[in-house]
Amino acid sequence: MQDYIVSCCSTVDLTQERVDALGLPVLNYIYTLDGKPMKDDFGQTLSMKDFYQAMRDGADTATSANSVGAYEEFFRTQLAGGKDLLHVAMSSGISGSYQAACIAAETIREEFPNQKLLVADSLAIASGYGLFMEEILDKKKEGLSIEELFNWIEGVKKKVQHLFFSTDLTFYVKGGRVSKVSGVIGGIFEICPLLHVDGEGKLVPLERVRTKRKVRERIVTRMGELAENRHDYTGRVLISHSDCLEDAEVVRDLIFAQFPGVKKIDIYDIGTTIGCHTGPGTVALFFMGDER
Repeated sequence: MQDYIVSCCSTVDLTQERVDALGLPVLNYIYTLDGKPMKDDFGQTLSMKDFYQAMRDGADTATSANSVGAYEEFFRTQLAGGKDLLHVAMSSGISGSYQAACIAAETIREEFPNQKLLVADSLAIASGYGLFMEEILDKKKEGLSIEELFNWIEGVKKKVQHLFFSTDLTFYVKGGRVSKVSGVIGGIFEICPLLHVDGEGKLVPLERVRTKRKVRERIVTRMGELAENRHDYTGRVLISHSDCLEDAEVVRDLIFAQFPGVKKIDIYDIGTTIGCHTGPGTVALFFMGDER
């Protein structure tokens, strides 16, 4: 079997050290902070702590999908060595990047007619996208061809479970995901929304939970309802957070207590691209489970 490259975008929300260890080529997103273009690079240019503090201090942030031109340049670089390429894009349900990557691929295939270039829609975001990339690379090690791996991705991607909760609705209101009235009521009554990524790769509300303590417990209860083999789950678990490590650690410890087969849970920062929309105070939980 001819070897090939698997790549993704920086919205996998791992760390630079981790993607380097995986040998995973990454196309960085660009966001703006007070009008200045910044690279989404796992907190290397601007630490995640400083990024979220800037948001608290009132900085304006904005994101956009990677351009067709950015994908063309990235694909050329990856194909230059003669190997085929499978690029796995962030969910088309929240970003236009998958569509941009597909358009770019049409042009690049004409430039590299003897190489394969496939683009898959992960339907995943944040560290759920990162977890899926690790699963994909594990599967690649089993010797699957590029087409076989693409087909495996298509069959499995809706089983990557994403659960989110927020203890601060400020930026959900600012971004229009929560109404101003709901934001005020939520603040008064300590309402913490629990959300998930659905089968179309969109971030949508699940339920409202009152108080931080209860929502931290509820997200773990939800995992027990959705995970492969329920409380006998032994697969990967990732948690990410937007500058609320203590909440993430509480969720981690609850999982260890309730899922004896889970031996390791990595905690990552929610990166700048997703963080521009969540703001501080969000915790996300990712694992393999039922099809969404």
